[in-house]
Parts: sequence; C-alpha cells; structure tokens
Amino acid sequence: MKTPESRPLLLALAIAVPGTALAQPIDDTLSGQDVHQLPDLVIDATRNKSTAGETPQKTTIITRAQIEQQQAIFSDPGQVLSNLIPSYSPGRQKLSNAGETFRGRSPLFLVDGVPQSNPLRDSARDSYTIDLDMVERIEVIHGASAEHGLGATGGIINFVTRKPESGQVSQSVSASITTDDDVDSDGQGYKLGYRLSGQQDRWDYLLGGSFQERGVYYDGKDRLVGVAYPGEIQNSTSHDVLAKLGYWLDDDQSIEFFINRFELEGNGDYEPVPGDRDNGVPTTARKGNPDGEPGFNKVTTARFSYTHGDWLGNRVDAQLYSQTFRAQFGTTPFFPYEDSNGDTRFDQTRNESDKLGGKFTLTRDGLLNDRLTLTTGLDVLEDETRQMLVETGRTYVPKSRFRNYAAFLQGDIAVTDSLTLHTGVRHEQAELQVDTYNTIDRSNVTQDNVTVQGGNPDFDETLFNAGVVYQVTDWVQVYANYSEGFGMPDVGRVLRGISDPGQDVDNLLQLQPIVTDNREIGTRFNWDRYRLEVSYYESDSDFGERLTEENGVWVGNREKTEIKGVEVTAGADVTAAHNLEFSYTYASGKSDTDGDGEVDTKLSGINIAPETLRLSWSAAWTPALSSHLQFSQFLDRNVENDQLDFDGYGLLDGSIAYQSGLGRVSLGIENLLDKDYFTYYSQAGRVSDDYYFQGRGRTITLGYQMDF
Repeated sequence: MKTPESRPLLLALAIAVPGTALAQPIDDTLSGQDVHQLPDLVIDATRNKSTAGETPQKTTIITRAQIEQQQAIFSDPGQVLSNLIPSYSPGRQKLSNAGETFRGRSPLFLVDGVPQSNPLRDSARDSYTIDLDMVERIEVIHGASAEHGLGATGGIINFVTRKPESGQVSQSVSASITTDDDVDSDGQGYKLGYRLSGQQDRWDYLLGGSFQERGVYYDGKDRLVGVAYPGEIQNSTSHDVLAKLGYWLDDDQSIEFFINRFELEGNGDYEPVPGDRDNGVPTTARKGNPDGEPGFNKVTTARFSYTHGDWLGNRVDAQLYSQTFRAQFGTTPFFPYEDSNGDTRFDQTRNESDKLGGKFTLTRDGLLNDRLTLTTGLDVLEDETRQMLVETGRTYVPKSRFRNYAAFLQGDIAVTDSLTLHTGVRHEQAELQVDTYNTIDRSNVTQDNVTVQGGNPDFDETLFNAGVVYQVTDWVQVYANYSEGFGMPDVGRVLRGISDPGQDVDNLLQLQPIVTDNREIGTRFNWDRYRLEVSYYESDSDFGERLTEENGVWVGNREKTEIKGVEVTAGADVTAAHNLEFSYTYASGKSDTDGDGEVDTKLSGINIAPETLRLSWSAAWTPALSSHLQFSQFLDRNVENDQLDFDGYGLLDGSIAYQSGLGRVSLGIENLLDKDYFTYYSQAGRVSDDYYFQGRGRTITLGYQMDF
C-alpha cells in the first residue's frame, strides 16, 4: 500500500543540506562518530590554493561522508548535486542535465581540475563523466569565475578524486540493491564497487572500479516514468575504472598519472508513451524496441601532474591533460530520411569532442613580511568537436577547432590581521576555426540546405576580479567580491541552425563570447556550535545566451540577461551527536527579448531554479547506529508564459546506517512519503507532451561497504 502524504510530518522532519565552507556538518555521520568540524581545508579548485572560509566569495565543500549520505538514497548524481549545492537546479533524473543550472547560468565541471564541459557543442551531460564512488570531495565556487578559463559563468564544480590510503595496502568492497516499493522486477537494480590503494617507498597507487545496473523508475502512482529521447539513466548500465600512480622524486617534488574511463549506456528495453500536458497526463513508457541505438556517454579523462613545493622559494604546479568525450542521443522524429525502400526513417546524433590542454601555476608566498601571496600562470586548451548523424553518416555540426591561451596574475594581501584584499587579472586569447560546410535539410537529412563559408574568428578578453574579507570578530566575517566569467555560446547550435544562404562564420555575431559580471556580498557567522552564511549576488551579461525551443529543437538566443539571488545556509551541532542544517535560496532573472537594451522578460525554468528550502537532521545514536533525514521544498514560480508556471512540491528522504566490525550496512529511502509530482524541468523548462515526466516515487536502496 502507498503511504498517504502527511503534511505535518513533513514540517516536523529535516534533511540534508551542504555546509558552507566555513562550517561543515557531520563528517563521519555514517560511521557513527561524534560531530566535529573540519580543519582548515585547501580548495584545489582555486589557483592560489585558498583556504575554505577565507575566500571573498561563497564556496561549498562537500565531504566524502556527505556524498555517501546521498548515495545511500540516490543513484542519480544530478540529484546529489542539487541536494548539496545551494542555487543548483533540481535534478532532472535523466542522463541530460540540460536545465540544471547554477545561479541561473552554466557551471564549469572539473575532475581534478580537468574541464569536463564541452563549450563548442553543449551535450548537457558534463556531470555524467565520473562515478561518485571515485570522488573524495566536491569543491564548489559560487558565481562567475575565470580561474580555470572557459565556461564558469555560473560557478565551478570540481570533483576531487580519491587519494591512496596511507600504509601498505587498503581495500574496499561495496554492493547495493535498489527497488521500487512494490519490488517490481523491472524496477530493480544493483551496484558493485571495489577499490585498492596503498603506498610503498616513494610510490603510491590507487585502482578503483564500479559497475551499476539500473532498473526502470516508477512514480508515486506506480506508473512507469517516461523515457526521454536524448538518453536515460533508468534502464541503463554503467561502469567506471579509475587508476592513479604517483611517485615522490624527493621531499618536495612529486609526479602523478591519473586516468578514468566512464561509460553509461541505455539498455533500450522501453519506448516512450507521449503524455497530454494540457490535461495533466504524464509521459510514460512501455516495453518495446525503440528505433536506433540507445543513448550513451563514454568519457576518458587522463592527467599527468608535477608539483614542486619549493622551487627557488616558489610552489610550482603543472598539469597536462586530455579528454575524449562521446555522447550519443536516442532516435528522435526530428531527423527524417528515406531508406533504400523509400520508407521514412529517423536518425540520431552523436557528439564527439576531444580536448588537449595544460595548466601551469607558480605561487610565491611570504612576501612583504609574510603578508603578500602572488600566483601567476598560463593555461592552454585545444578542443575539437563535431556532431554526427549516426545512421546516415551525415555531419550535423561541422568540425570546430577551438584554441585558447590565457595568462593570469592573482594577488592576496593581508592589509591587517583582520583585513585581506584579493585581486587578479586574466587575459584570454581564443581562436575558432570552422571549414566551409553545408547545413542539413531538416525535412530530409540526406539533403543539403545551405552552404556556409568557413572562417577563423578570434577573440580576446581581459577579465578582472577583486574581493575583500574582513574578520569583524573571532566569529563574524564579512566579504565582498567582483568577478568576471568568460564563456562561449553553444557554437554547434549556431552553426547547425543557419538557414539563410550567403552566411560567413567570420561575421556571425552569435559566436561572440559571453562575459558575465558577478557581484556578491556576504557574511559568515561561526560561533561555537552554530554556523550561518548569508550572501547576495547579481550576475549580468550584456550579450548572454537564453535557450528557447523551436520546433522541438533548442535554439540559443543572444540577449542581455540579468540575474540576482540570495543564498542562506545555517547549521547547528545541537549535541555532540545531532546536527541540523538549513538552506534557503532564491533567484530571479530577466532577459532583453526585444533588443531595446532593457531586460523585460522573466527567465524560465530552463535557466532559473525555483525558490528552495532545505532542512536536514543527522544523528549518531550510538557509535554504530546513525540516521539522516532531509526535506526539500520547491516553491511555486510564475513567468509570463503561463504554460511554464511551476507548481511547487516537497520531498522527504531518509537513511539509516549501522557500522560493525564486518562493515557498514545502510538503508535509504528516496521520496519517503511517495509524493506524486511532475519534475521542475517538466513543468517549467519546456512545453512538450514528450517531456512531461513525473518524478520517481518511493525507492528503497540497501547498501553494504567494508574497508579492510
């Protein structure tokens, strides 16, 4: 039997929310240890290796314990990020993370500093390039940033991978099973994991792997959740293999090689059943054999790094990296063609992106009587991307080559013991090369539409940042920050969408870069067992990008956009074993749709997250037994287009864990009250009977992990 919704119970219980960088919640909740705060933590995502809680902008550090808390309940990384990062949009529960924005703009995803986002043809899958089992912590920088170059107009999300355990050999095995609450055979899935690491003499090493089989999803009324044409995480199989090998050349110098291979592919056992949005009928699914091949993500990330802790008094960090990214989308009715028998068939597309790059950083501290730290460096990137039609072999988006060079200088000075100033400059030099190509005829993709002359446009931009942090008392801090972010529009959308003859790549205004100005003020309180951070931000772009849907295809409109918002996070260690966390986020945004220089139209849910409240309660009942409850309330949101208004909903999730000498057992329940709801993206992101999805109903996960 389904449990009825109980509103009083929802208001009485609490949930998981990320701590701010100043104060993290329970670090060892799952193992039943006492509540404690983290020591000073260096944020690897900052080029000057800033310390958490001392930055002039909001940052969030998500610990391994927090990740495991969420993984005990959810298998979708989009939902994990949404639960743990303030101002990150609600997870879509799909392979695509289109519409999962950060402060209303695009985040730059990194894995150990290696960019995962694809600026030339955004496949909206850049958060699905590594299994969270391989991640030690997640570092989040809120707001536009140029620290890692292209793409961080909304902020930076850096997945820091696991490090080898100290000692000779450490191993870990894990297993979990997941099912809907009716225990339907097709709704069941499982996951297996293994990790080996150690150190010997000057060597350290780590090898990890995971394999996951996912069943289909059921909503709160026991209906199959609809499958999306582009790609799915339900009814799919994935695996991840990670390897690290490090060597200490001497006490100051080390090198490390890292490689990660991640694959996720749909099983293709279900086909979509369109809904009826006007009458509130959701898109569902039925068993069948959909046309074409299933969608997939296949990503290989490799990195070679060198660190010298004392080269002539400087710290040196050098990194060379590569990424091979392949994202295939399912068959849709938007790419028709005739086969050899004259029958109408439909094609599907595949993104192919290859990156090579390097990052070189030199830091000198101890200047001016130990008050000044200078960081300088050089970044280089080459990205080659195209989008192909799988069945016909046609080119949908022509091969585009992007080269980017950037030099930067960052300074941090302690004016007094209480006042620090932070300022920097970065100069971007970018070049895009596209050969002459033909667009396709969307009525028959085997035919050409128009010829577009190739070109070699280049861009340069100088970006600035400045911030201040003032320690008012031992437990009160205020900060202010101005920063600029640099991004490219979705080049592929522009190139493939040209329909007028006589166009030239060199003269396409739509290819001009997106420069985002971010202003932020905030305050942090960290008193005894209580923590609070409040920040207000404004994010403006004179020539931004707003996505709209035209005939089932997303089109990027270059428009002035303005976004503003508030983030509040708070926490309290009520006792040594009980922790409460709270967050509230609100954002609003408008764009200039008529080109008169004034913003006039509210941004829809494809850009802006809803007003959100989150509460959590983590408890260690004994050294062995712990529990976690989290509640998320997404509030109503209205825009000019009534069809994209959002009716809010609340979700309750929970887990318990027991640690013994034989390992840790956890039981997690997603959507504990079996709430029946339409997801935020389905309501506020697009108007379509094919994408009107319900969220996942009550889902149970039983997990086991043993370290030895």
